[in-house]
Amino acid sequence: MKVLILAAILAVCRSAAGGVLPVAAPYAYRPYGVAAPLVARPAFAAPYAVAPAIAKVAAPVEEYDPNPQYSYAYDIQDALTGDSKNQQETRSGDVVQGSYSLVEPDGTRRVVEYTADPHNGFNAVVHKEPLGGVVAKAVAAPAYIH
Repeated sequence: MKVLILAAILAVCRSAAGGVLPVAAPYAYRPYGVAAPLVARPAFAAPYAVAPAIAKVAAPVEEYDPNPQYSYAYDIQDALTGDSKNQQETRSGDVVQGSYSLVEPDGTRRVVEYTADPHNGFNAVVHKEPLGGVVAKAVAAPAYIH
């Protein structure tokens, strides 16, 4: 084991100095947990050289938008699973405003309204509202007893 580590260190030092890294060191190995006879690894006929450097190509410069603006929203109302959530957000420059809501496991709706800007940082206000109508509750299936 010490010989293999020393050989690997010498090979790395030799390749770092600009030489070639020989890979023709034959040795035997046995896959872990397999009761098979030792198999000799094939030795490569010729050592390989380091690949030539690839020419660097300058990437195009991206345009900088000093006043980025966007607006998006989504709303999910899935009657099959009971999933109900939405979000909306707008940005104008460095000021972001938005809100999102979702139904909590206890049957209430959490509504979060938030703003972010360089002067005040990120601020959020959280509200909890009861859902209108009947609140669905999970009911366990009856146990079958012999």
